[in-house]
Amino acid sequence: MTRFIVRRLASAVVLILVLSAVIFVLQSVSTGDPVKAYLGANASPAAIAAERQALGLNDPLPVRYVNFIVNLVHGDLGISFRTHRPVVTDLQTFLPATIELVIWSFVFAVLLGGIFAVSGALRWRGSSIFRAPLLVLATAPPFLLALGGIVLFYAQLGILPANGRGPGETGPTGFLLIDTLVAGDTAGFASAAQHLLLPAVVLAIAPAIAIGRIMRSSLENTFGADYVRTAESKGLTPFRVLRRHVVRNSIGPGLSMAGLQLGFMFAGVVVVEQIFSWPGIGNYLAASIPTSDFPAIAGVTLVLGTIYIVANALVDVLQAIADPRLNA
Repeated sequence: MTRFIVRRLASAVVLILVLSAVIFVLQSVSTGDPVKAYLGANASPAAIAAERQALGLNDPLPVRYVNFIVNLVHGDLGISFRTHRPVVTDLQTFLPATIELVIWSFVFAVLLGGIFAVSGALRWRGSSIFRAPLLVLATAPPFLLALGGIVLFYAQLGILPANGRGPGETGPTGFLLIDTLVAGDTAGFASAAQHLLLPAVVLAIAPAIAIGRIMRSSLENTFGADYVRTAESKGLTPFRVLRRHVVRNSIGPGLSMAGLQLGFMFAGVVVVEQIFSWPGIGNYLAASIPTSDFPAIAGVTLVLGTIYIVANALVDVLQAIADPRLNA
């Protein structure tokens, strides 16, 4: 098991290095001039030349890549051309909001997907009332679900807010729900939960169906195994058979799909944050693209890619723990 974990983590490090190389190459071959973007269109040629020298842009490409990696190791992602602050500082400001949104979206996706899978595999009566609307909603793109949710729950019913994170103050963690709870701000906590609910559910619906379908298929295959039929013949209820004999042997494909969907959530969060004016890195990225803010774009891309790679590495480790045969 230890050797498998070490190999999997080592491959994740290699993938992150490859990702950083791709980002560096794309940034280097871009037609835009980062120095002009940083100094402004009215900067003199002398000022531009001096800044290029100061930033090391006149160095050979291999030297620039080595400096890029060294800066990454030291947590230096450059200066944003738009905000004129270190990109790391900007990410520290905006990333917690995105992580909070994605974590709760993932929790909702796993819960909804689990209910979808178990209710279908056990043939619960009336479960189609839950599964059919979820399937229909999953066919709609997230931006359409978001707009429909705003129209229904904000404009028509008036029970959920349409934008922002709420009036509560963030604290040391940057996660509004945790900070308001620790501070004893019940009104701020309730407001944060209300603001979070709609965008989190919108982001969770499509991943929930993907997880639920894979998990249901795996559960149904396992229910057909001989040892499961033997357990049922001994008088165990379907729920006890599910809990004792089926879940662990069926969870591998569901874990794999959950890891993929977690990565897709971080990719899809850009659209959802735009619609709900959620102050996360999705909005930060969307504001950086029109201004050709290369350090900010590269920083967000590297962070999202790293999260995706690490999430899938952890999923592989969890699969190996659930089924030791995989690391043989």
